[in-house]
Amino acid sequence: MADSPDPTVLVIGGGASGNAVTILLRRAGIAVDLIEAKPDWNATTGSGITLQGNALRALRELGVWERVEASGYPFDSLGVTAPDGTVLFVAEDIRTGGDDLPATLGMQRPRLQQILIDAVRASGATVRLGVTAETLEQDADGVSVRFSDGGEGRYDLVIGADGLNSATRAAIGITEKPEPTGMAIWRIAAPRPEGVVRTDLAYGGPAYIAGYCPTSENTIYAYVVEACRDRAAVHPAEHADEMRRLAQQYGGAWPEITRHITDPEQVNYTWFTRMLVEGSWHRGRVVLLGDAAHCCPPTIAQGAAMSLEDALVLAELLTSGRPWDDELFQTYYDRRVPRVRTVVEASVQIGRWQLDGVRDADVPGLIGRTMNFLKELP
Repeated sequence: MADSPDPTVLVIGGGASGNAVTILLRRAGIAVDLIEAKPDWNATTGSGITLQGNALRALRELGVWERVEASGYPFDSLGVTAPDGTVLFVAEDIRTGGDDLPATLGMQRPRLQQILIDAVRASGATVRLGVTAETLEQDADGVSVRFSDGGEGRYDLVIGADGLNSATRAAIGITEKPEPTGMAIWRIAAPRPEGVVRTDLAYGGPAYIAGYCPTSENTIYAYVVEACRDRAAVHPAEHADEMRRLAQQYGGAWPEITRHITDPEQVNYTWFTRMLVEGSWHRGRVVLLGDAAHCCPPTIAQGAAMSLEDALVLAELLTSGRPWDDELFQTYYDRRVPRVRTVVEASVQIGRWQLDGVRDADVPGLIGRTMNFLKELP
């Protein structure tokens, strides 16, 4: 345990990883303050999310699986189609969370965030919204923090879970930043066509990948992946027109989906990025978690799963009775980095094959090998 008999932890960032580690530390009786820059705690942000079995296993450990299951759409197979909608093959998904959980579950991202928010609130953590950490001053015993609202605090540990563009990462002198991979994705939430009961992916056509995932009995999220464009080249008011232009060239369920791509404010355009902080994910009493330490393109839908697994491992170590020292935080890194590196490299490789037009690429084989590796406990 920490040197203090009553350790205190500051969690910076209220996304999936920050919420998860807060819930787990509070369960062990550790005092946690969580700060989140967004005043609405990101409760309405995003369209949909694909959660594979290892993510579901982590959510079960958090105690929220029943609510997640009731809110999402589970399925156990993956379809690959031609651009015209012809189904080329359907493969059984690997149950990376164990045989007692679905292989995959899609759900609306805001719904997942609200479930985690409710669990954080119920844990008794102190939550402050619209607040950031202005300065972090460390010594051998802990971290003194000055906040954007003028407040100050003293903590045994600071956990930086503040995402891709983590200010915490920069504040502790880690220079890695997310790098574009060359691809970008258009996303939208839409009503679920009756025949959509799993993720189907079309490789090729007017874009590199077109796919969708059911997120409830009534909803899906749909996405189209193309080469990166200069963000300034497409005005936000034209986002629906651009996504619809690409999507309407696909068959199968896409004509029905395309009818609902009308509101540019409901379309999200994002570049794919990759990053992996090497060597360690901590400096002194400040440690990184989730997207602040690593990120990958969503080509195998493992971003949230890796962040949730980080939270499980870090919380396990912090509540193990061991000193909160360099050795413990290096153990955290050593346990996580082989798994995260495998996911980052596989996710990037799949995109690179698409960009390079490699027609004989073994995408199913790479995904299968990665998923089999992830069946192991984190």
